[in-house]
Amino acid sequence: MLNVGKIEEGFVLDHIQAGMAMSIYHHLQLDKLDCTVAIIKNARSSKMGKKDILKVECDIDMLDLDVLGFIDHNITVNVIKNGVIVEKKKLHLPKQIRNVIFCKNPRCITSIEQELPHIFVLADQVKEVYRCKYCEEKFDKRTL
Repeated sequence: MLNVGKIEEGFVLDHIQAGMAMSIYHHLQLDKLDCTVAIIKNARSSKMGKKDILKVECDIDMLDLDVLGFIDHNITVNVIKNGVIVEKKKLHLPKQIRNVIFCKNPRCITSIEQELPHIFVLADQVKEVYRCKYCEEKFDKRTL
């Protein structure tokens, strides 16, 4: 049995789809923060079969909930203070995301105007479809 110690101050991302922890680590830019991060991959789960878990020892304000909600709004965010869970944050699909994904359409203005932000807007909440704000190119989440 693997034993990863508890954290005193920070957050735990639980119920991450197995194999997605490293992608989330990079999208949240945790590699650029000066904090302790534990990545647990393929942990046993009664609900999911296998899951990943991220334990991060830093202020919750460092976490971009919109990016996390875009990646997977079913992830559980547990806020830890003094070694105890004090809050569970519910994620949702953000209406708009900025500079997280990039438009692949070669005719999009973002491929010509390099300084423009890449903005994608939620077009269909049920199917979780995002489209480029400028050219309406559809983003395929399977490429994430």
